Order: sequence, then C-alpha cells, then structure tokens
Amino acid sequence: MLMTQWFRSVAAVLSAGFIATASAQDIKLEPSTFEIPDFGLASGQTLPRMVVEYATLGTPERDAEGRIVNAVVNPHGWSGNYAQTIGLAKGLLAPGMPLDPARWYVIFPTALGSPGSSAPSTSGLGPDFPKYTLADMITAQYRLVTEHLGIEKLAGVVGISMGGYQTLQWITQYPDMMSWAIPIAASVKADGRNLGIFGVMSDTIRQDPAYQDGRYTEQPKASMRRAFMGTYLWYFGDAFYDARYKTEADALKGLADAGLGSDKMDANDIVWRNDAMATYDVRPGLAGVKAKVLAVGAAEDELFPAELAIKPIADGIAGARHVIFSSPLGHVGTAVHIDRAADEIKAFMAEAAPR
Repeated sequence: MLMTQWFRSVAAVLSAGFIATASAQDIKLEPSTFEIPDFGLASGQTLPRMVVEYATLGTPERDAEGRIVNAVVNPHGWSGNYAQTIGLAKGLLAPGMPLDPARWYVIFPTALGSPGSSAPSTSGLGPDFPKYTLADMITAQYRLVTEHLGIEKLAGVVGISMGGYQTLQWITQYPDMMSWAIPIAASVKADGRNLGIFGVMSDTIRQDPAYQDGRYTEQPKASMRRAFMGTYLWYFGDAFYDARYKTEADALKGLADAGLGSDKMDANDIVWRNDAMATYDVRPGLAGVKAKVLAVGAAEDELFPAELAIKPIADGIAGARHVIFSSPLGHVGTAVHIDRAADEIKAFMAEAAPR
C-alpha cells in the first residue's frame, strides 16, 4: 500500500462522512532492532549486516515449560513498516478485536528492503544492495522470532497485502511454526495485473535519466511521482473515485497529490521491493501447509479480486476457507475496514487457537 498522501486521501473521505471506521485506542510502539551478521540470501549472496527492525505489543504468555504460547507475527504491506497496522488497520488491534493486545503478544517486523530494516537506502550499499525475495524476508523474521525473541512456535501469522504475501510465505516456508494464518488481500502468486502495475512503476523509474542506473545523487522525483500516480488508480474501489473525482481536472489533481506519497521514499527501495514481489510464488508449498488458514478479502479490491486471488488461496490449502466483505475503499479498505470481517476472523481464531 502507498503512503502518507494516500492516508490523507482516505482521511478526507472519512471526514466527509462517506464511510466510518472502527474506533481504537491510541497505540504507540517503540521499535527495537536485531542484527544478523553475514545473512545468507536465497540467491546465494550474503548481506554482511542484516538489521531487522521490529516492535511488540501485548504480554508474552508462557506455558508450564516456559514457552511463549500467544505470539502472533503481523507483517506489513508494501509501503509500511512495523507501525503500519496501528495507523491503517486499527480494527485488528482494538480491544475485543482479533489481535486484542490484552490476549496476544503481537510482533510487528519491518520487512527486509523497507527502511528501518536493511534496505538499499539504509545499508549504505545503494544499487549494490543484493536482490532479495519474499523468502529472504521471512528467513529474517524467523530468525528474529526464534533466535532473538526465543519463541519456539507462533500462535499465528496475519498480514494484509504484501503482509498477506508474507503470511503465505511463512506458512509454506516454515509449516510447523504456527497453528493458524490469516492472509488478507493477497494471492498465491504475483501475476497478471499486479505484475503489470508494479512492473510499470519500476520501469517508469528506471527509464528516468535522473535514475542513473540506481546511482543517483538526488531522488528521481518526477518519475517516482508519475509511477505512484498510475499505481494509485488500483488501490480504491470505484465508489471512492466516483465520490472523489467529478472532472478530469479533479482526477489529475488527485493523482498528482497521490504522487506526493513518493517524496519520502527511495527509488532503489521501490525497485528492489517490486522485483522481490515479482518473483513471489508459494504454490509449490501449499500442499505442505499445516496451519489452519482463513483467507480474507474485499469484494471491491481490484488488486486481489475475490474470485481470482482470495478464493484460490482457500482452494489450494487443505481445510482452508475464505471470507469476503464489502468496502468502497477497495484494496485500502481491506485494512481500513477490516473490522467488517472481525466476527468471522475471531470465530476462526477461536476454533484454530491451540488453547
């Protein structure tokens, strides 16, 4: 999901009374870091120093043997970091909601390639930063969970959008590591429209002379803004655009404002992350999934349509099921309106929880 200006667009619509969101207590997270020397990547390359940023919420609950039994990993979406869920998907974390911190010990990792954790922009390597995959993201998180936090088994994993990709990568890469999983607004493979959308985004940046094959001294902001403008068209439902844009001038102004979401981002971070997403494919591991799975999506989500993306997750995993809710915000609504699926999610968790 894209960043600040997009959230402002959502906020503007909310304040106009177009829709309502779930209320939630204000939550503040304090990030920490875990460092892994000589981190091996799926490509065979090595990252000399892997930094994993993370935050936690809630209190670890231990069994008679001292093992933590209520840990849940919540990976973030495309543009986020450890704090994205508390800003955009409060319906997951509010008291009485699925990830109520009074019950769960929630771990929020910043993904490999996203600033805060090791990324082209934060490592000092820039365009020499090695290419990585979704599997590498999860390897780093697995080592955080097991080596640093001392957790032998997770209760579950739940994430939205790229966080949903990571959720599915978790359960196929480490099938014995969790009891349940909830991928939201995701698919089992990057293909079709998503390859095109994010491919054009990266190509727009790469073709900018200011990009200089990733060795720029200043961000290629013009191409980054154009790239974000195009991608923005797929993040909300038709009802949002119909309510928001009445003329071509309105639409172009709104898209230009959306492009401002790129201003605090780094071009190489964007390109490297898109390259990682393009290689994502968990289909070979679906038959080995042991976690109980609930796939969740929004009927209006054009990035991950119910029939083409959400239902195939459930169809590909033994015993899995899915739930589809409605949100005029489309893909963004899978976070902002996740409370609309809260009852189904809580019922699933109650059945799937190991206690």
